[in-house]
Amino acid sequence: MTVKYVNFESKTENPHYEGVYDIGPAELLNKKNDVVMIDVRQPEEYVGELGHVEGSSLMVLDTLPEQLGTLPKDKTVVFICRSGGRSAKATAFAKMNGFEEVFNMQGGMLLWNDLQLPTER
Repeated sequence: MTVKYVNFESKTENPHYEGVYDIGPAELLNKKNDVVMIDVRQPEEYVGELGHVEGSSLMVLDTLPEQLGTLPKDKTVVFICRSGGRSAKATAFAKMNGFEEVFNMQGGMLLWNDLQLPTER
């Protein structure tokens, strides 16, 4: 099993969760094929007006405890939500459960859209 982690230049400490790091949306766009992207919003948000990052999978935050075991520990995982709050919580939860290479997408889909990055609906 080859462990393949991605290094993010834009990595900064999350102000609300100790040990959680945020990464910039633009850098995620450039490296999205090398990471596992998990959107933790509700299904109607995932397909709603903000759309979602192409290639991301929906895993509603409330179901994360049951589904966390389905995520790979040998790849970099990035959590995404609307503004960065729920995904930071998801990142902290994953870290507490033994995941090392997990990140929060800073600013969520609001910032992603502000930067006019491509979305799927």
